[in-house]
Amino acid sequence: MKEPVYIGSDPTVQPDLQQLLHEVALGDQEAFAAVYDAVAGSVLGVARAVLRDQAQSEEVAQEVLVEVWRTAPRYRPERGTAINWILTLAHRRAVDRVRSAEAAAARDTKAALLEHQTAYDEVTEQVETRLEQEQVRRCLRTLTELQRQSVTLAYYRGLTYREVAEALALPLGTVKTRLRDGLIRLRDCLGVTA
Repeated sequence: MKEPVYIGSDPTVQPDLQQLLHEVALGDQEAFAAVYDAVAGSVLGVARAVLRDQAQSEEVAQEVLVEVWRTAPRYRPERGTAINWILTLAHRRAVDRVRSAEAAAARDTKAALLEHQTAYDEVTEQVETRLEQEQVRRCLRTLTELQRQSVTLAYYRGLTYREVAEALALPLGTVKTRLRDGLIRLRDCLGVTA
């Protein structure tokens, strides 16, 4: 029986990741290169299984491998195998990326909804305006004819006292008195306190 021929190293020979991580914790770059070669494919596979996006999976795999370099001193062999520790880091990082993307989408949706909402209740505003207008009309009906004409010309048509006096063919003093009396009665009728 012929033995298989391997290009590069024999894939059945697995490096001792626990020992390599110990060396990485001491700053050994060659040990890190060996760890990288041994686990990069698995890390990428875990990230792809969670993220289902090649570009993001590659980013997460890179982040995880940098984290392995930085946090190798934290690895505790008594808590599990080196490969499980590394793949747990990969899984957590990928899940964090998914959660972050979901949170960002939720924030964007909420912001979009807030932009489309009016700053006030439009229906309530319209109802209040109509009620106020009706109350003003009702109070105007309580004025004498001369007071109502004077107030209407001065405040709804924007005429000056002199123009109101000319329009009604009355002396200016009479118009001023009728306007003052009419405004006092309106104030009282509307319940405005001055």
